[in-house]
Amino acid sequence: MERDETDSILATAHAMADAARAVVLPYFRADGLTAENKLRTGFDPVTAADRAAETAILEILDRHRPDDALFGEEFGAKPGRSGLTWVVDPIDGTRAFLSGAPTWGVLIALRDAQGPIYGIIDQPYIGERFEGGLGRALLTGPQGTRALKARGDRPLAQSILFSTFPEVGTPEERAAFTRVADAVQLVRYGMDCYAYALLAAGQIDLVIEAGLNSYDIQAPIAVIEAAGGIVTDWEGGPAHEGGRVLAAAGRQQHTEALALLRGTG
Repeated sequence: MERDETDSILATAHAMADAARAVVLPYFRADGLTAENKLRTGFDPVTAADRAAETAILEILDRHRPDDALFGEEFGAKPGRSGLTWVVDPIDGTRAFLSGAPTWGVLIALRDAQGPIYGIIDQPYIGERFEGGLGRALLTGPQGTRALKARGDRPLAQSILFSTFPEVGTPEERAAFTRVADAVQLVRYGMDCYAYALLAAGQIDLVIEAGLNSYDIQAPIAVIEAAGGIVTDWEGGPAHEGGRVLAAAGRQQHTEALALLRGTG
């Protein structure tokens, strides 16, 4: 990719993240924030903040790179002509957002025909931005800027696993997850996209989830792979369309967890 094109992509991505931060933060922990439920059964909330953030991102795209396509959680697809598509979740973790917990984030990815090539996981309230791809793997936050680097290999018995389970998943998926959970040192739940950011930052070893959409995982894939981690589905194949996802900080964790998820470990 030409340097001018890379610079344009990076500038657009950060402008999108900045715009989303500006519109989302006034809603967070605000009195009277309400949510609509997208589901007839269960609870999949959407708030005015979700829609405002995606609108702000769309406005940046129209201004800076109008030939690119966009696929977002709230407003669906905007066609393009460049062969590149921005995949956006304006607030990943709306349940956390409603609860006042700072584990939600703005997810912005850019993909080509093969999958994601660049991504941002932005946590506006904490002020942390994780980015990866196009030669970059960086965390910028209150303590400055540093390189992102996943932990690397370690056995499951010494590993930390994060997930949204047991809330999400079929009984079969929960059983597969439990096989891995029983083998690790520590399990924590409900961290949303921040779990993937922590894996890229070298803090944890595994994230296992199911029932994801493409906009939930494409930015985390780009960030984690740039940091040296691995993201696949539960069969070891590509995960950028969502579904069942296994993210690992090293090949050893990935191999051992994959065997347990398959029931062969």
